[in-house]
Amino acid sequence: MMTQNIRQILQRQREFFSGGATRDIAFRKKQLILLEKIIRKNEQRIMQALFEDLRKPEFESYAAEIGILYPEIRTAAKNIHAWAKPRRVSTPVLHFLASSYVYQEPYGVTLIIGPWNYPFQLTIAPLIAAMSAGNCAILKPSELSPATSGVIAHLISEHFDPAYIAVFEGGVDETKSLLEEKFDYIFFTGGTAVGKVIMNAAARHLTPVTLELGGKSPTIVHRDAHLEYAAKRIAWGKYFNAGQTCLAPDYLLVHREIKERFINIFKKTIISFYGDDPSKSPDYARIINDRHFSRISALMKSGTIIHGGQTDPGTRYIAPTVLDNVRLEDPIMKEEIFGPLFPVISYENIEEALNIINAMPRPLALYLFTNDTKIETLVLRNTSFGGGCINDTVSHVGSTNLPFGGIGDSGMGLYHGKAGFDTFSHQRSVLKRSNLIDMKLRYPPYGKRVNLLKKLFRIIG
Repeated sequence: MMTQNIRQILQRQREFFSGGATRDIAFRKKQLILLEKIIRKNEQRIMQALFEDLRKPEFESYAAEIGILYPEIRTAAKNIHAWAKPRRVSTPVLHFLASSYVYQEPYGVTLIIGPWNYPFQLTIAPLIAAMSAGNCAILKPSELSPATSGVIAHLISEHFDPAYIAVFEGGVDETKSLLEEKFDYIFFTGGTAVGKVIMNAAARHLTPVTLELGGKSPTIVHRDAHLEYAAKRIAWGKYFNAGQTCLAPDYLLVHREIKERFINIFKKTIISFYGDDPSKSPDYARIINDRHFSRISALMKSGTIIHGGQTDPGTRYIAPTVLDNVRLEDPIMKEEIFGPLFPVISYENIEEALNIINAMPRPLALYLFTNDTKIETLVLRNTSFGGGCINDTVSHVGSTNLPFGGIGDSGMGLYHGKAGFDTFSHQRSVLKRSNLIDMKLRYPPYGKRVNLLKKLFRIIG
């Protein structure tokens, strides 16, 4: 029955897309404006669902799940006309009396698979990009955040024709059923292991994909960093959503000279954020489920706990925790933590830190704290990562002008702002030839024209 329903919706969406409605810029703008109105009207309902799933504080829910979407919608609605307009590009001399254009063409019917850690924002943000580019979409929210999944399904079904946007809830079986079908584009946010499954399924139909994954994002605190600011900005990025953020600082590389001083400041910062007992703080989230709670708790056996460490299986609470004496071969350094544990490794010189980073798969983010532009240049030139910040963490994800995405094991493809529009668009190239004259050089019989052709390419080359 599930497969039959999927195929029925897919067929309806293909027919709707073929009808041409989504290619109309006015239609796209109208739908985006409607989406914004729906979100604004249901903010409290969305935040309540996020609290049920993750005990996410209202501030974090609004900032990272709701408010962040409004600039995305407004930027898209304001710029669709310019983004979608055919773009004339220069034409080589070889194509004398011709003109060249690039047309932005929507793919058609797209599949967006959302994650559980930011279950509303990371499902709706790709939808905004898909809508702005003129596509139809099927959404598959995460079953691990059922309250938010239910809200998404209700809001979409209540306000949008399923022939345009539809939602399928469910677990692994439902996702597998969706992936059996042929889509024109797939956008997935989640872990690297599942990303490989998604890519393998897409390959069967030669479907292009964007994979927004994760990885072990390093944070470097050099000896000249502003330690108080660094401590606040790192603790905020690390423990936001209880560390369940694909961009969260995963481990700390701190210069040996300032390690002790920085750790002391960092501990005090955690207390200033969440109090002596973070389990009582209204500003601290919980782990999504028992399986992830057990996995994160097991990682605490690496190194030595120097702050935090308290857990409560009943409420899936894990305190903001700092671990010292961590070795690179420890389990905590072999996988993305995706929780509130922060392992600390000291380094003597920046080359040592770079060697540690470059020995691991390329991460989604890198954060560097320094006032030395030479160190900044050295780090940027000698590392590869999706995106990041200098003297901050996570904030780059909130800019519609910065393309967001990973590289290597941390993902492929970009979105946010125009990058999202481009991701959900095929760039169709068209060369328009003049009929004023017809160059005979290229037509057989060629004779000895190859010599003339060589001279021509030397001139234009």
